[in-house]
Amino acid sequence: MELSRELQEELTRIRRQLHKIPEVAFDLPKTYKIIKEYLVNYGYTPKTVAKKGLVAVKQGKSKDAIAFRADMDGLNVYEKNDVDYSSIHEGKMHACGHDGHMAILLGFAKVLSKIQSVNKTIILIFQPAEEGPGGAKEMIAEGVLDKYNVESIFGIHIFPGLQQGKFGLTDGPLMAQNGEVDIRVEGSSSHGALPHQGSDAIVAASNLVMSFQNIPSRKVDPLEPSVVTLGTVSGGEARNIIPKNVKLTGTIRAFNTEIYDEIKKQMSSVCKGIEEMYDVKVKLDIRDFYPPVINDTKLYEKVRLGFDKASVTKVKPLMLAEDFSFYQQKVPGLFILLGSQNDQKGFNFPLHNGNFNFDESILVDGVNAYLRICETLDVI
Repeated sequence: MELSRELQEELTRIRRQLHKIPEVAFDLPKTYKIIKEYLVNYGYTPKTVAKKGLVAVKQGKSKDAIAFRADMDGLNVYEKNDVDYSSIHEGKMHACGHDGHMAILLGFAKVLSKIQSVNKTIILIFQPAEEGPGGAKEMIAEGVLDKYNVESIFGIHIFPGLQQGKFGLTDGPLMAQNGEVDIRVEGSSSHGALPHQGSDAIVAASNLVMSFQNIPSRKVDPLEPSVVTLGTVSGGEARNIIPKNVKLTGTIRAFNTEIYDEIKKQMSSVCKGIEEMYDVKVKLDIRDFYPPVINDTKLYEKVRLGFDKASVTKVKPLMLAEDFSFYQQKVPGLFILLGSQNDQKGFNFPLHNGNFNFDESILVDGVNAYLRICETLDVI
């Protein structure tokens, strides 16, 4: 299906309109209003779900449905792009492409609105809080999959690790299960010249960091990829005082749920050992976030046939995380990467970076991908 230049201009306009007003988590009043207005103008009657999420329905001949999802929230990131559509909300930015994801789904909605009849019902899901605390889980809890008889679900993520014009497809694991780690090491203070009179929280924390690195390399199957990263360490009062408290934060990633659970078990054992070795107390708090993104093999085999072979790259799994995985726990799903790397135009910064940006011509590529999926699955 040929998409018009007029649609390209509209998608660019929508994307820039959304890019200027990034909002986070479930607090999305401006984003919600813009999305709802476009959907109503396209002839839909959108329903509010999960506080500021929206669902629109293209009714088909069958009540059985397939769904397409776009995430709505931005990040607490300072924008560094010098463009006329840069964020007007200081310290907030669409640095993960969600503005593009919304524009793609709205473009798809507009194209669908002009198709008189479709074979299966098509559900358009605009979801809040992908970046945290996980809006997909709340959308599911409010019945968005069950109510509309969703059989399968699809999503696209703009990805600067792939050349513009390419689609990243794979079956099986695509993204990792993740958890957030908070650690507090509590020792006892003394003068730095009298270290034997205290329990050094920094020395204990340092050994804890090094011991954690042995978990993925020595305590789990080396053929099962995993990551334990501690990203922040803070503590101490002065250069000549044995520190009493140290705080550490980090993340765990794994594709295999059993490996993820084993890592947590090993981390707990390390903390107990550090307590004994250094006469300190270690409080370990691990919050499980998102399951792994596991693409359905049957959907992958069907959908890839609808794509031009030259445009498809079979991608390796990424240690990134995505709450699209919650949908995949309920119904078969396929998550697709849309390449945005364009070195000539300077669009090569990573996700979650203040300089992240992309060539908006890829938005039409995203709409085309959704149309190909529908055609391949005989939905339209």
